[in-house]
Amino acid sequence: MLPIRKTNKRQLILEEAAKLFKQKGFGGTSMRDLAGEVGIEAASMYNHIKSKDEILELICFRVSSTYISQLAEIEATDASYVEKIKALIRLHIRLMIEDGAAVSVGNHDWKYLREPALTEFKQARKQYEKGFAALIEKGIAAGEFQPVNVSVALFTILSAVRWVELWYRPGRELSAEELEANIITMLLTGLEKK
Repeated sequence: MLPIRKTNKRQLILEEAAKLFKQKGFGGTSMRDLAGEVGIEAASMYNHIKSKDEILELICFRVSSTYISQLAEIEATDASYVEKIKALIRLHIRLMIEDGAAVSVGNHDWKYLREPALTEFKQARKQYEKGFAALIEKGIAAGEFQPVNVSVALFTILSAVRWVELWYRPGRELSAEELEANIITMLLTGLEKK
């Protein structure tokens, strides 16, 4: 029973840390701030985690491994390249809606990772970007997309979905599904061949 409680406390620490890092930034958040949010003494935090750096590492790599594993699943499907790109866009939006604080940390605070984690995280980002770009490139070769610069297409899509973390809140005039449909229409109508 004790390991479950410890795991739950550790998970709570990671969730609250992501929220605080998003709000105050990694550098602006102290272990005391985090302990206050979790409701334990600062010294007790170290029963669950080693350091603030470990927290950042766990959050960043959980987010990156989610993106990479989902990319691999999407790549393995028999869907068209248009459908694969739509699935990746939906993934980005869904993660921002469901786990926005952690995604924000992965997008903004990764630069505070210490070595060797920083290099590993950069490699994971590159791996994901290469996989995403390869799908766009194959879609162009298959005649499903307009012949555009792959890097421009990739970073336009990634940049375009990032604003969701800042803007979207449940209760807006759009449901999550409507938001996905609108963004996909905006991004792919110009990319998809008619």
